[in-house]
Amino acid sequence: MTIAQITLHQPRRLAVGAGLIGEVGAWAADAQSTLVIATPITAAFADRLKLSGRITVFDAIPGEPDIATLEAALEAARQCKPELIVGLGGGSVLGVAKLVAVLWGSGQTLGDVAGPNRVAGRRTRLVQGATTAGTGSEAGIRSLITDPAKASKIAVESPHMIADFAVLDPELTYSVPPAVTAATGVDAMAHCVEAFTNRRAHPMIDGFARMGFRLVGKYLARAVKDGSDTEAREGLMLASYYGGICLGPVNTAAGHAIAYPLGTRLGLPHGLANAIIFPHVLAFNQAVAAKKTDEIALALGFGEALSEAQLLSAAHGFCRGLGIEMSLSAHGATADDLPRYASEAHANRRLMDNNPIDMSVEDILSVYRAAF
Repeated sequence: MTIAQITLHQPRRLAVGAGLIGEVGAWAADAQSTLVIATPITAAFADRLKLSGRITVFDAIPGEPDIATLEAALEAARQCKPELIVGLGGGSVLGVAKLVAVLWGSGQTLGDVAGPNRVAGRRTRLVQGATTAGTGSEAGIRSLITDPAKASKIAVESPHMIADFAVLDPELTYSVPPAVTAATGVDAMAHCVEAFTNRRAHPMIDGFARMGFRLVGKYLARAVKDGSDTEAREGLMLASYYGGICLGPVNTAAGHAIAYPLGTRLGLPHGLANAIIFPHVLAFNQAVAAKKTDEIALALGFGEALSEAQLLSAAHGFCRGLGIEMSLSAHGATADDLPRYASEAHANRRLMDNNPIDMSVEDILSVYRAAF
């Protein structure tokens, strides 16, 4: 059997290490106008970029950015006409930064570029500075924007959205609260696990996935316990980055599809939604991905040769032990909501079709009920 063809996109320049966010200013010393996209919290890191020239900060990025968020960010870009755009934040911020970089002044709209490979180009340099270790968005070519009218996410994918310079500086993650560290760390792991057990799994991506989930197994609990543990923080940033690479050519599967309605309908942060669903889909897929699932279980310290029930219990305990509230009802879901979530998740064929085993609407509903 021949190995499937694969194309990999990575940032043109990558800096990994404590304090390296300060290299951005020297790298972009000729930029006369810079737009920094951030949240009210991550905007405080803008000074660490050591930028010169005129700097505009747009910090109105919520946890689940929608079309109105993007339009407001694009208007900020039209006003300041940036030569450089810097995303300084987690996945939501980095995703908006990508879209602003390719859309502002281009004549294209979000509707024009929705889907794969519809972006015409990019004329503005793009720097991505991650401040969480979860989405790996700094490594990737995708962005997701919520459409409130349809309660679904619009996905844009293009090589033109890859960063010119990505920075993984663990010092920017010291202040991330333990609960967010835990949830985003499980999200990073889920990217790796879902790509690893995917129908489209590829030997090259398997290598990145293995590095990613092993780092999470080694460092996530440490970082949750001590946010200033530089080694653990850097390990998680690498895991997140590797997960971001996995997303490009292979992508996620049922776990993320089932998590998405929890974001669009319940308003749960992306990492938390994925953490709640992760144990259930890992166990569900075990029957058809036994060998790879054993590898994951070992890396996360669950032991070997577990039954489906044992695996579910171990994975659930792993997440709960990080302080994650794993009950959907505790986050505001009601039993009457679950069928609608299940039908919306099942309709996400972009991801569900990647799962190693088909899941019916009833299978998905069973996951939600087990997580309720």
